Formats: sequence, structure tokens, C-alpha cells
Amino acid sequence: MENFRICSMFSLEHTLAKPLLERAEYPWEVLGQIKEFIIALGKTLPADEYDQVEENVWIAKSARVAPTAYIGAPAIIGRDAEIRHCAFIRGSALVGEGAVVGNSTELKNVILFDKVQVPHYNYVGDSILGYHAHMGAGSITSNIKADQTSVTIQFPEQKFNTGLRKMGAMLGDWVDIGCNSVLNPGTVIGPHTNVYPLSMVRGSVPANSIYKKAGDVVEKIPR
Repeated sequence: MENFRICSMFSLEHTLAKPLLERAEYPWEVLGQIKEFIIALGKTLPADEYDQVEENVWIAKSARVAPTAYIGAPAIIGRDAEIRHCAFIRGSALVGEGAVVGNSTELKNVILFDKVQVPHYNYVGDSILGYHAHMGAGSITSNIKADQTSVTIQFPEQKFNTGLRKMGAMLGDWVDIGCNSVLNPGTVIGPHTNVYPLSMVRGSVPANSIYKKAGDVVEKIPR
């Protein structure tokens, strides 16, 4: 578990959620606090940079939001973010600077760091995506087990019970998820790791790796 601490997974300078994440050791520990954090943070945002378009919804003046997009409260849409046609932001979403939320993408209880891209037909729920993380078209986070018991994370040295009924995926900085992949509940992926298209990922994947399939994870070769 040591390599999946917040300090190892993320560059906190690239998110407005830095004060929230600094309170915890592991990223999944803050999932239940995202809603309240967004509401408190939104009230402090500068009025010359953000418009409060409705109660507990703040959108940066420089963000581009398609008229067909839905943004539910509470939510913060960061500077220069792009919310595309028919995006569905259900609420409790902090979308970082320069992030892209694409057509028919659904967000719920998430933190997207700056420059995150979820641009095509993605579902991201109860998850945190680090700086420059990218999810290919059709890739999704599954956030609840079929039997609705608490989510566990399989680490190399142990199986850890989070105590959470809902948890999607924790993606470190610069993680790239291939098209039409499914990240099962409790997936944690270290920074600078790539996941092949059509993958079904469960448990933890180390940083600087290439995930080809279950049991076939190789270290990246530096270029």
C-alpha cells in the first residue's frame, strides 16, 4: 500500500482539492467528503473568475460549456475546462483546469485534476483522476460490487477493506486507460501507467507499468 499514498500518486499543485487531499493518507479516504468540500470551496472562489450559475454550482468564466450539458450541484468547473455536448455531471464533481468532459460522459462524486480527459462515453463515479490522466473512449469506472458489500483493494502484500460501499478508481498522474476498458470497484493505478484497450482491471497496478491483461503487467522501458 505504501506506493499508493496520496503523496506518491498525485501532484497536488494541480488541483483545487489540495486542501482536502492533504488531510488524508490514501485517496479513497476523502470520497465521502467531496460534496461538503466543493460547497465550502465554491463560496471562496473569486467572483471575477467564476460565475455562480445556480446554488452550489460555480463555473469559471474561461470554461466552455455546451448548452446541452447538464451540471448538477454541487460542482466546480475550473478555468479553461471544456464540458462538451450532452455531458452529464450529476453532482459532487470538481473538474480541474483545462480538463475535458466529453459527449455523453457521466460524472458523480469525483475529483478530476487539471488537464484530465474523459472525452467520449465515459462513466466516472466515486473516483479521483490525477493530473493529465486520460480515459479512452468507452472506458468506465465500476463503483459498486454486485453483492453491494464494502469494496476491497487487492495489493501485492495484502487485501485491504476500504469500508466503502461505493468506490470506483484512483488513477495517478498521467495514467492512460485504453478504450472500452472496465476498472472494477477498488482499482488503484499508480502514476505514468498505461492500460491496454478492452482490459478488465481489478486491484492495484504499480506506477510506470503497462497493463496488458490480468497477470501480464510489465515495467515501462524508458525511452
